[in-house]
Amino acid sequence: MTTSTIIGNYLLGGVINAVLLVAIAFLLSRFVKDAAGRSLLAIFLIIAGGAYLGFAIAGEASGPWALAELLQALGLGALGIIGLRRSPYWLAAGWALHPIWDVPLHYFGGGHEFAPESWAIACVSFDWIVALYIVAAYRMNGESRFKFRQSVAPAEPVLPLQAGAKSR
Repeated sequence: MTTSTIIGNYLLGGVINAVLLVAIAFLLSRFVKDAAGRSLLAIFLIIAGGAYLGFAIAGEASGPWALAELLQALGLGALGIIGLRRSPYWLAAGWALHPIWDVPLHYFGGGHEFAPESWAIACVSFDWIVALYIVAAYRMNGESRFKFRQSVAPAEPVLPLQAGAKSR
């Protein structure tokens, strides 16, 4: 097989796996509650960052490499948690940035000594499809475009008591 065929297969694998993850996240958000689907995406983002830390440790990478992978995992974890608590666009940012870390460092750079080539390449299609889904599914303020189920009913506004009115 040629290198371009192998890379194409890795990218296709990333597409297939991303579509599966996005479908599960969509179904959870639509039929269970939105927080469930977003949590799944955040958990997988944290796993994506943590996997490379695991590769570095298992591959006996140098201390600076392991530290860099730890910082990357913590950064992606922070984006995942912020994406749960605030705008989902933080989740999208984590997914979009991850391949920008992966390809230069793990495919072209020294990280190829411990990180599987298939992961570094598949992350491009996988991560960017997940990021595009998040951007398509949510508005900047976090409101869903697809009528996802909310975890709680919206609170009714609390009006101040007017002078002379009795509370119930």
